[in-house]
Amino acid sequence: MSKQSWTVPNQSDRVFVITGANSGLGLATTLELARKGARVILAVRDEAKGRRAVARITADQPAARLEVRRLDLADLDMVRAFAVRLRADGVRPDVLVNNAGVMAPPRTLSAQGHELQFAVNHLGHFALTGLLFDLLAQGNDPRVVTVTSTNHRQGRIFFDDLAGEHGYSPMRFYNQSKFANAAFGWELHRRLTAAGSPVRSVLAHPGYTATNLQTSAPIGLVKLVFGRILSPLAQSPDRGALPQLYAAAAAEVDSGHFLGPGGPAELRGAPKRVPLAPAAADAQTGRRLWDLSERLTGVRFAIPDAG
Repeated sequence: MSKQSWTVPNQSDRVFVITGANSGLGLATTLELARKGARVILAVRDEAKGRRAVARITADQPAARLEVRRLDLADLDMVRAFAVRLRADGVRPDVLVNNAGVMAPPRTLSAQGHELQFAVNHLGHFALTGLLFDLLAQGNDPRVVTVTSTNHRQGRIFFDDLAGEHGYSPMRFYNQSKFANAAFGWELHRRLTAAGSPVRSVLAHPGYTATNLQTSAPIGLVKLVFGRILSPLAQSPDRGALPQLYAAAAAEVDSGHFLGPGGPAELRGAPKRVPLAPAAADAQTGRRLWDLSERLTGVRFAIPDAG
């Protein structure tokens, strides 16, 4: 199902919340949706960078409907405050794109004491999805798009050392967070399907894309490998964003689909359906991660677990 000539259809009747929308894949996604008439909430950690992104987009699309709101996914209190404000202001999102991420920092703990990559890439998005779920369920063709990576296939959850106290490796714990993204997206799909919910849970990955995620990584080896040695293989952010745009807007996408580039090794190319690691679709692992995430975030989804 590779979509060489696919373009985003008109989105003027839909509202999107996109995390990490001020740069890289998030910015490319926001720009394309703005071109198609969508209203987009840019959920960003740095509001000044968000405003600069809006200025850049409106220079291209003067009629763009964009709004910057602060969201630090590393702080669960701020995730709650973001959701409360969104609700109080009457914003009714149709699509949530869980796009933001951090990659390979030295061992760092979040405001609540969780390993930073797991906190930002997974727990913050899990909480945000749960806090907005009832609004999404009322939306127009509602979807949750969770952005993972091919690295999820090398990952697993270190349930006995979640915060890396006894053996932290930046890339190993990045892989854990990307595995968590994949397992969460699939488990959410399973629960939505069992409950007969109209919301679709769709997964996407960008292949190898030139963004500041790799080049701003504080670990020198990651910068060297991804920022220089492999950079000639990278595709541009507007190309890398196609799988998540397709996941968010293509009519034929079903809940549970995983979209990525259709080229060799899924590094680049037009979006197509790609395989999820079997371990990420394991029901026992999915339930265990879900239960753990509920406990760590204090967020419960308004959908039953049908078993």
